[in-house]
Amino acid sequence: MSEERLLQPSDQSAVQLDPREFRRVLGRFATGVAIVSTVADGVDYAMTINAFTSVSLDPLLVLFCADKNARLHGAVLKSGRWAVSVLPESARDLSEWFATRGRPLDGRLGGHPFTRGEHTGAAIFTEALAALECRTHAVHDGGDHSIVVGRVLAASTPAPQHRPLLYFEGRYRTLA
Repeated sequence: MSEERLLQPSDQSAVQLDPREFRRVLGRFATGVAIVSTVADGVDYAMTINAFTSVSLDPLLVLFCADKNARLHGAVLKSGRWAVSVLPESARDLSEWFATRGRPLDGRLGGHPFTRGEHTGAAIFTEALAALECRTHAVHDGGDHSIVVGRVLAASTPAPQHRPLLYFEGRYRTLA
Protein backbone atom coordinates (compact mmCIF):
# COMPACT_ATOMS: atom_id res chain seq x y z
CA MET A 1 0.00 0.00 0.00
CA SER A 2 1.37 3.44 -0.88
CA GLU A 3 2.02 6.28 1.52
CA GLU A 4 -0.66 8.91 1.98
CA ARG A 5 -0.37 11.65 -0.63
CA LEU A 6 -1.62 15.21 -0.71
CA LEU A 7 -4.13 16.12 -3.36
CA GLN A 8 -2.68 18.20 -6.14
CA PRO A 9 -4.80 20.89 -7.84
CA SER A 10 -5.29 18.58 -10.84
CA ASP A 11 -6.78 15.96 -8.47
CA GLN A 12 -9.53 18.26 -7.23
CA SER A 13 -13.04 17.05 -7.94
CA ALA A 14 -15.13 19.12 -10.32
CA VAL A 15 -18.19 18.52 -8.12
CA GLN A 16 -19.52 21.67 -6.49
CA LEU A 17 -21.26 21.12 -3.18
CA ASP A 18 -23.31 23.84 -1.54
CA PRO A 19 -21.75 24.71 1.88
CA ARG A 20 -25.19 24.43 3.54
CA GLU A 21 -25.58 20.89 2.19
CA PHE A 22 -22.05 20.06 3.37
CA ARG A 23 -22.91 21.29 6.89
CA ARG A 24 -26.19 19.35 6.85
CA VAL A 25 -24.44 16.12 5.86
CA LEU A 26 -21.63 16.54 8.41
CA GLY A 27 -24.24 17.41 11.03
CA ARG A 28 -25.12 13.72 10.96
CA PHE A 29 -21.86 13.04 12.81
CA ALA A 30 -22.55 13.41 16.54
CA THR A 31 -19.82 15.23 18.45
CA GLY A 32 -19.04 16.22 21.97
CA VAL A 33 -18.95 19.89 22.92
CA ALA A 34 -16.00 21.63 24.54
CA ILE A 35 -14.63 25.08 25.23
CA VAL A 36 -11.07 26.09 24.36
CA SER A 37 -9.67 28.92 26.46
CA THR A 38 -6.43 30.87 26.57
CA VAL A 39 -4.90 34.01 28.01
CA ALA A 40 -3.06 36.43 25.72
CA ASP A 41 -1.56 39.68 27.01
CA GLY A 42 -3.48 39.22 30.28
CA VAL A 43 -6.87 38.94 28.52
CA ASP A 44 -9.07 35.82 28.68
CA TYR A 45 -10.43 34.27 25.47
CA ALA A 46 -12.74 31.27 25.15
CA MET A 47 -14.79 29.65 22.38
CA THR A 48 -17.13 26.68 22.04
CA ILE A 49 -15.81 23.96 19.73
CA ASN A 50 -16.94 20.57 18.53
CA ALA A 51 -14.04 19.89 16.14
CA PHE A 52 -11.76 18.28 18.74
CA THR A 53 -10.02 14.91 18.88
CA SER A 54 -7.06 12.98 20.19
CA VAL A 55 -4.16 12.60 17.76
CA SER A 56 -1.33 10.64 19.36
CA LEU A 57 -0.35 8.75 22.50
CA ASP A 58 3.39 9.21 21.97
CA PRO A 59 3.69 12.11 22.33
CA LEU A 60 0.32 12.98 23.85
CA LEU A 61 -1.35 15.20 21.23
CA VAL A 62 -4.86 16.53 20.64
CA LEU A 63 -6.25 18.94 18.06
CA PHE A 64 -9.04 21.42 17.61
CA CYS A 65 -10.10 23.52 14.65
CA ALA A 66 -10.57 27.28 14.98
CA ASP A 67 -12.20 29.67 12.55
CA LYS A 68 -9.48 32.07 11.37
CA ASN A 69 -11.86 35.01 11.95
CA ALA A 70 -12.56 34.11 15.59
CA ARG A 71 -10.96 36.22 18.32
CA LEU A 72 -9.73 33.04 19.99
CA HIS A 73 -7.76 32.07 16.86
CA GLY A 74 -5.27 34.92 17.10
CA ALA A 75 -5.09 34.67 20.88
CA VAL A 76 -4.21 30.94 20.78
CA LEU A 77 -1.56 31.53 18.13
CA LYS A 78 -0.07 34.34 20.20
CA SER A 79 -0.12 32.62 23.59
CA GLY A 80 0.83 29.11 22.46
CA ARG A 81 -0.89 27.63 25.52
CA TRP A 82 -4.54 26.74 25.97
CA ALA A 83 -7.02 24.57 27.85
CA VAL A 84 -9.94 22.41 26.76
CA SER A 85 -13.01 21.91 28.99
CA VAL A 86 -15.27 19.04 27.84
CA LEU A 87 -18.85 20.01 28.70
CA PRO A 88 -21.59 18.07 30.48
CA GLU A 89 -25.24 18.19 29.42
CA SER A 90 -25.93 20.68 32.22
CA ALA A 91 -23.60 23.23 30.57
CA ARG A 92 -25.66 24.06 27.50
CA ASP A 93 -25.88 27.74 28.57
CA LEU A 94 -22.08 27.83 28.91
CA SER A 95 -21.71 26.37 25.42
CA GLU A 96 -24.20 28.83 23.93
CA TRP A 97 -22.47 31.81 25.59
CA PHE A 98 -19.06 30.90 24.15
CA ALA A 99 -20.57 30.09 20.75
CA THR A 100 -22.07 33.59 20.47
CA ARG A 101 -20.18 35.66 17.91
CA GLY A 102 -19.47 39.22 18.93
CA ARG A 103 -20.31 38.72 22.61
CA PRO A 104 -19.13 41.60 24.82
CA LEU A 105 -15.40 41.92 25.48
CA ASP A 106 -16.00 42.88 29.12
CA GLY A 107 -16.62 39.88 31.33
CA ARG A 108 -15.40 37.50 28.63
CA LEU A 109 -15.85 34.46 30.83
CA GLY A 110 -19.46 35.40 31.51
CA GLY A 111 -19.35 34.87 35.27
CA HIS A 112 -19.12 31.08 34.87
CA PRO A 113 -17.09 29.36 37.60
CA PHE A 114 -13.60 28.24 36.60
CA THR A 115 -10.11 27.64 37.90
CA ARG A 116 -6.85 28.65 36.25
CA GLY A 117 -4.80 25.87 34.72
CA GLU A 118 -1.48 25.38 36.50
CA HIS A 119 0.45 25.02 33.23
CA THR A 120 -1.40 27.48 31.00
CA GLY A 121 -3.19 30.01 33.20
CA ALA A 122 -6.22 29.40 30.97
CA ALA A 123 -9.74 28.98 32.34
CA ILE A 124 -10.82 25.42 33.11
CA PHE A 125 -14.55 25.40 33.77
CA THR A 126 -15.53 23.87 37.11
CA GLU A 127 -18.36 21.75 35.70
CA ALA A 128 -16.20 20.18 32.94
CA LEU A 129 -16.33 16.40 32.53
CA ALA A 130 -12.70 16.43 31.46
CA ALA A 131 -10.03 19.08 31.01
CA LEU A 132 -6.69 19.28 29.24
CA GLU A 133 -3.96 21.87 29.29
CA CYS A 134 -1.90 22.08 26.11
CA ARG A 135 1.05 23.79 24.47
CA THR A 136 0.74 24.39 20.73
CA HIS A 137 2.76 21.74 18.91
CA ALA A 138 1.81 22.63 15.30
CA VAL A 139 -0.69 24.70 13.35
CA HIS A 140 -1.89 23.58 9.93
CA ASP A 141 -3.91 25.40 7.30
CA GLY A 142 -7.43 24.04 7.06
CA GLY A 143 -9.12 26.41 4.61
CA ASP A 144 -11.10 28.99 6.59
CA HIS A 145 -9.98 27.26 9.81
CA SER A 146 -6.64 26.43 11.39
CA ILE A 147 -5.96 22.96 12.72
CA VAL A 148 -4.24 23.54 16.06
CA VAL A 149 -2.36 20.54 17.41
CA GLY A 150 -1.43 20.67 21.07
CA ARG A 151 0.94 18.71 23.25
CA VAL A 152 -0.91 17.73 26.42
CA LEU A 153 0.69 19.15 29.56
CA ALA A 154 -1.97 18.05 32.07
CA ALA A 155 -5.28 16.17 32.14
CA SER A 156 -8.03 16.06 34.76
CA THR A 157 -11.67 15.17 35.33
CA PRO A 158 -13.19 18.06 37.36
CA ALA A 159 -16.77 16.67 37.34
CA PRO A 160 -16.68 13.11 35.94
CA GLN A 161 -20.08 12.12 37.35
CA HIS A 162 -22.02 14.13 34.76
CA ARG A 163 -23.23 13.02 31.32
CA PRO A 164 -21.78 14.60 28.14
CA LEU A 165 -23.31 17.39 26.08
CA LEU A 166 -23.62 16.30 22.45
CA TYR A 167 -24.24 18.11 19.18
CA PHE A 168 -26.14 16.41 16.33
CA GLU A 169 -28.05 17.78 13.32
CA GLY A 170 -27.46 21.37 14.41
CA ARG A 171 -28.95 20.84 17.89
CA TYR A 172 -27.75 20.02 21.38
CA ARG A 173 -28.51 16.47 22.45
CA THR A 174 -28.03 14.22 25.45
CA LEU A 175 -27.56 10.50 25.86
CA ALA A 176 -30.79 8.54 26.22
